[in-house]
Amino acid sequence: MISPSEIRAIHDLPFPELMYRAQTAHRQHWNPEEIQFCTLDSIKTGACPEDCAYCPQSARYATGLKVEPLKEVDAVLKGAAEAKANGSTRYCMGAAWREVKDDRNFEAVLEMVRGVASLGMEVCVTLGMVNVEQAKRLKEAGCNVYNHNLDSSQDFYETIISTRSFQDRLVTIDAVRQAGLEVCCGGIVGMGESIDQRMHFLHELTEMDPPPESIPINHLVPVEGTPLADLPPVPPLEFIRMIATARILFPASRIRLSAGRTSMSDEMQALAFLAGANSLFTGERLLTTPNPGQSHDHQLVAAMGMRVEA
Repeated sequence: MISPSEIRAIHDLPFPELMYRAQTAHRQHWNPEEIQFCTLDSIKTGACPEDCAYCPQSARYATGLKVEPLKEVDAVLKGAAEAKANGSTRYCMGAAWREVKDDRNFEAVLEMVRGVASLGMEVCVTLGMVNVEQAKRLKEAGCNVYNHNLDSSQDFYETIISTRSFQDRLVTIDAVRQAGLEVCCGGIVGMGESIDQRMHFLHELTEMDPPPESIPINHLVPVEGTPLADLPPVPPLEFIRMIATARILFPASRIRLSAGRTSMSDEMQALAFLAGANSLFTGERLLTTPNPGQSHDHQLVAAMGMRVEA
């Protein structure tokens, strides 16, 4: 197994060597000219009891977010059909819950999963903590992937969230694995963590067997009203180093360029793709934060001479 210090040594390589190794790893498993488009739909927004310091959906912070109940099934399926028409092959549904409860809301989510699966799309959900039986029901309904991010290293995590433990996260991921679902598990860069803490976060992912099939790397979107509202952005090359290091460590996983793209130049995003990112969330919003939108993403891919993965 690789150690956090060995991961740091990869991260700190001279930039040309780092990018070369990331590209080499990427080309072993992926077509470097293709980007997967995914769409993320907030199916239940706000009023979350958790206190994640980065999240505008927490009921504890005054962010001006409009709280919305669980969406109607038909509205979700309409959004999924539109996303498919715009090139998305994966549809992700996120609900601002602490945990899944066996109630009519979960039954509605299962119906959404069945409907999106019938469109021929990959189905991903992120619903908070889930047990093995619930995860099995999701899989039986046609869900392919469960997203549950670690967010950061264990020691830093405890400074960001007090309402849930790092171990709770690992228990949910284990339940998802036991049910036979793929795991989407990533983190957030720019919450005030040190580079070494980022390396410990990546090390946690290397401890998973098998590793996550999908690893979203989020750039913090500071939101007025949250405790992290005034944090400065991560220097662009630091963020690119994180993408490249993740690609080298996980050559067969999708490295997903996730939140924070509105603050990135096209050149920074192109560098992220060069570093091994091969999936992005497209659309106008990413749960509750702004996102570049379908048309700009298509323009960016075309400008790079690349194509959307079919």
